[in-house]
Amino acid sequence: MLPEREILALHRAITAIRSVSGEEAALADFLGDLLRRNRVTVARLGASLLATVGEGPVLLFDTHLDTVPPAPGWTRDPWEVEVVDGRVYGLGANDAKASVAAMTAAFLAFREADLPFTLALALVEAEETRGTGTEAVLAELSRRGTPPEAAVVGEPTGLDIAIAQKGLMVLELVARGEVCHAANAAALGAANAARRLAHDLVALEAVDFGPPHPRLGPVTLEPTQLRAGTARNVVPGEATALLDVRTTPGLHGRGLVERLEAAVAGEVRVLSERLKPRETPEASPLVDAAREARPEARLFGSSTLSDLVFMEGIPAVKCGPGRTERSHTPDEYVLESEVLDGARFYTRLVRAWAERLVESAA
Repeated sequence: MLPEREILALHRAITAIRSVSGEEAALADFLGDLLRRNRVTVARLGASLLATVGEGPVLLFDTHLDTVPPAPGWTRDPWEVEVVDGRVYGLGANDAKASVAAMTAAFLAFREADLPFTLALALVEAEETRGTGTEAVLAELSRRGTPPEAAVVGEPTGLDIAIAQKGLMVLELVARGEVCHAANAAALGAANAARRLAHDLVALEAVDFGPPHPRLGPVTLEPTQLRAGTARNVVPGEATALLDVRTTPGLHGRGLVERLEAAVAGEVRVLSERLKPRETPEASPLVDAAREARPEARLFGSSTLSDLVFMEGIPAVKCGPGRTERSHTPDEYVLESEVLDGARFYTRLVRAWAERLVESAA
């Protein structure tokens, strides 16, 4: 592993480089140069990087370069890194540049090692928006004929190990009525789309999504945006609600939509269902290796999205330094000790994975 001072210097340097989604190129340039100086093979995929060492089946380390824009309320310059009493302040310091620095340090520790597998490092763009960075990396690995055997997604989890993650469906509930002057609606018996939508939203409260998942809890549905009407004195002919639905393994897609359709009078439109729930069995060799690398880690299910959603058919966990509650907040920070703990954890995980491959081949 790199010396601790170099890991911390790397973390400060990358935190200082602006990389709001869509602006990751400068950070990709910086890290690509660093990897090439260390004699590592690097492919550039847009503003994402894919580096590999070793040969054989692929263990993928995946984390993201991009950040959200700074939230209102910052009391310091989001791109001016400050270190105060072991806290590193800066936009993305926690989410997810702590994982970028820790994964990169662990990866470089094995650049000249004789690994019984390929260790791949993906530093990707657009995780906070479209997820196209990880999709491009997985497509490239498949094109090479080396899809990952397992994957570790770097996100701030306090180094606890997420072995399940909720999916996301974005739905639109549409109610229709009759357009007329508001003063005449009662006399005409005109159906008000806004009122119909309100009834349907109440009806959704009673939908049975089945038993909660043991790690992820229940499916949740939240109306987040409502739209109706063109003027104060006109009864709306259409009213819509956007629904944010967090799904669990076993209830995603058409089966879930059918339950909603049975409860409402309006139309349910699917706007997005590509972000599916994921789960890796607790008995998976990857989970076993991660627990060996950090025996005190808690196994849990995550309700927040990450690029874990793209690991279809791949045993994968989400784990990284930092705390999720600090993400997307003013004065975001991570502890220097957390960054170093992350680098140690990823290094131990690689060694534990290598031991399992050697044992399985014996």
